Amino acid sequence: MSSDPLNHPYRSHTCGELRPADEGSHVRLSGWIHRKRDHGNLLFIDLRDHYGLTQCVIDVSSDLFPVAERVRAESVVTVEGKVLRRTQETVNPDLPTGEVELGIEKIHVEAEAEVLPIQVAGDEEFPEDLRLKYRFLDLRRESVRKNILLRSHVISSIRRRMTDAGFVEFQTPILTASSPEGARDYLVPSRIHPGKFYALPQAPQVFKQLLMVAGFDRYFQIAPCFRDEDARADRSPGEFYQLDVEMAFCTQEDVFNALEPILWGVFDEFRGERSVTAAPFPRIAFKDAMMKYGSDKPDLRNPLIICDVTDAYRGSNFGLFAKIAEAGGVVRAIPAPGAGSKPRSFFDKLNDWARDEGQGGLGYIVFEGGEGKGPIARNLEPERIRSIRDAAGLDDGDAVFFVANKEENAAAEFAGVVRTRVCDELELLEQNTFKFCWIVDYPMYELDKKTGKIEFSHNPFSMPQGGLLALEGDNPLDVLAYQYDIVCNGVELSSGAIRNHRPDIMYKAFEIVGYSKEDVEAQFGGMLNAFKYGAPPHGGSAPGIDRIVMLLADEPNIREVTLFPMNQQAQDLMLDAPAPIGPERYKELHIKADLPKPKKRDAAE
Repeated sequence: MSSDPLNHPYRSHTCGELRPADEGSHVRLSGWIHRKRDHGNLLFIDLRDHYGLTQCVIDVSSDLFPVAERVRAESVVTVEGKVLRRTQETVNPDLPTGEVELGIEKIHVEAEAEVLPIQVAGDEEFPEDLRLKYRFLDLRRESVRKNILLRSHVISSIRRRMTDAGFVEFQTPILTASSPEGARDYLVPSRIHPGKFYALPQAPQVFKQLLMVAGFDRYFQIAPCFRDEDARADRSPGEFYQLDVEMAFCTQEDVFNALEPILWGVFDEFRGERSVTAAPFPRIAFKDAMMKYGSDKPDLRNPLIICDVTDAYRGSNFGLFAKIAEAGGVVRAIPAPGAGSKPRSFFDKLNDWARDEGQGGLGYIVFEGGEGKGPIARNLEPERIRSIRDAAGLDDGDAVFFVANKEENAAAEFAGVVRTRVCDELELLEQNTFKFCWIVDYPMYELDKKTGKIEFSHNPFSMPQGGLLALEGDNPLDVLAYQYDIVCNGVELSSGAIRNHRPDIMYKAFEIVGYSKEDVEAQFGGMLNAFKYGAPPHGGSAPGIDRIVMLLADEPNIREVTLFPMNQQAQDLMLDAPAPIGPERYKELHIKADLPKPKKRDAAE
């Protein structure tokens, strides 16, 4: 900047820069009019830019007063004047610039704002469609702006930490072939290859594995991924970003040891007053996670641990659960510490809720005076009640809920839902903490209940534990894979795996689910062909950037941390995308539109 602070046409300082030491200086500021306050003889203007906010003031006697009075909020102006010290009673301790103000001597309107469709100043809530249509205004709001800046800082931190850990950043192609990720691809028609299509990458999976085959050792990328799938609170429709990581000559533990310092470091840097799980993060086998938490995405802030009490009901006088146990089903117990003091209405409400969830109800026992109370307890032998109490780690004043089902997976999943609900009802969730864990030892295969056929349960390209010997000699449903998820506060940040890098093992893995060698080569020939020329053992993971920022920002919806998100119907309301194209474009791309016919309207409408 020139030695003359007023040499620049727009600003000598930013709106977050002035301090008491600048008192008496002649300065120039530019920014948006955040808020105006008319005090009769004085008009106060809060001027805002990227760096902060400065209060400006103009007296009614000034020739410029009508200009300042007329211009609307969010108009862009340049003001010039002297820095004044605020009186003690008018100091704003919430602003870095709160001890000074600028006395306006010159004002120039750079851009006049029309009447605003949504307000920038204040905390008023607006409908999502308005916020997305006018996202450029929404991004001026402090809460949204704070999230987006946090996202930028998190990505910078990740990139720095990955580079320091010896990873090299590469950019993989965006126009590529369809991938076996499982979701629908976004397709791009080729003009010069009629009838053929590119696909936008669901993930850089194939390319990052090819980088390992090419001899690179540690790769990472802040990678854009594209999937044509429905929106959820923790998943954006259309596109998202992930920290894509791959390592050569690594074991599962090597991946954990590489990623834990990165994730811990980022969360520790931006945690504020919150705590973060210390490394090494807990490792929980998939089977144990489903047993203890009813989910492979357990929220470890919830202290409740589910236990199996099937044996306590087998052959008991409580006929409903006894029959389920005898038929090969399971009974799961969800502890409710301290719930014994709750009124009957508490238990009735949860029973009604379970029925609304499509279940038969929610049985329970209350422990009091060394005995069990409630409908189930009246039909259950005392020694069985004691065994349940001991298994659940409960005592007098506590209660326990039960989930029973002939199918173990169904019982486990609903027990997990009950665990969350009971935790919420009893306000047991630990606050101000990030609880990490790895879920490991996923089954390689599962049985499709509808067809009775064996299917891949998670990732077909993972290395089976035990390799080829396990696939050839063990029951496929007993084979575990080197697959893992990283979970934080009940949110899955990523899936990962040690990859199957050997063609012979890959042929066998797919043969078990009904693929011939020819099928495998036809569908996955590109990567398979590369593996035939010497592929190192390798593995990786891909934590989601959006979900990391969502957790750090303490936002329930991923759109709050995305710069220009689509709505739940995958539409960009601001730029009106997707949009129709003209007939000349169809002709140029050698395609024709086969649009669904409009639904017929009911004659009664």
